[in-house]
Amino acid sequence: MSKFNSQITMLFIVVALVCAFVPAFSVEEAEANLLWNTCLVKITPKCALDIVAAVFENGTMPDPCCNDLVKEGKMCHDTLIKYIADKPMLIAHETEYLKKSDDLWKHCVSISKSA
Repeated sequence: MSKFNSQITMLFIVVALVCAFVPAFSVEEAEANLLWNTCLVKITPKCALDIVAAVFENGTMPDPCCNDLVKEGKMCHDTLIKYIADKPMLIAHETEYLKKSDDLWKHCVSISKSA
């Protein structure tokens, strides 16, 4: 009887874990689809790479890409950067990346206003 009870307990634990993690995967997939369908299609692949390099490395942002970034919109920019910064290998420096993202946004807004 003890073996049967431990098997039932393990079954409940597995079901609970699946229920807990499946919605999280669905949200992440939905968020990735939102990024692709509404945000990344608004900028060129080169500018997307320049944005990532400017925030996550020490890349520079060309003025034409700044204009594309501002046209893309703050919500898309913030969502994209947060989506990338939440990855396990980057999350330790998420605060730094979010600050660089905000600084990049402010810089690009000032560039696009002067153009």
